Amino acid sequence: MNTLTVNVEEKLFQNRYRVDAGRPHIKIKDADVCTNVCEAKSCTFICPASCYKSEGNGNVTLITDGCLECGSCRIICSEHLNVEWEYPRGGHGILFKFG
Repeated sequence: MNTLTVNVEEKLFQNRYRVDAGRPHIKIKDADVCTNVCEAKSCTFICPASCYKSEGNGNVTLITDGCLECGSCRIICSEHLNVEWEYPRGGHGILFKFG
């Protein structure tokens, strides 16, 4: 019996992302909310592209390059409403290889 192993990082690497320099489509509204109010920091493990990182000092950093535009961060942060999210301008953002 053959087993097929799928490596998510390899699949994500096949996609391309066109950065809209100076105009990110996602922003953290208030960094203090992430640091001092949000205990779970769910965005740091729900994002399939790992755009959110939890730093050792409790801060959450966001790097939008490589975002899959799935909206998971905006949904998971619905308690605090601390994510400003919109689709990137035309021609920017994720360019899926297969579809």
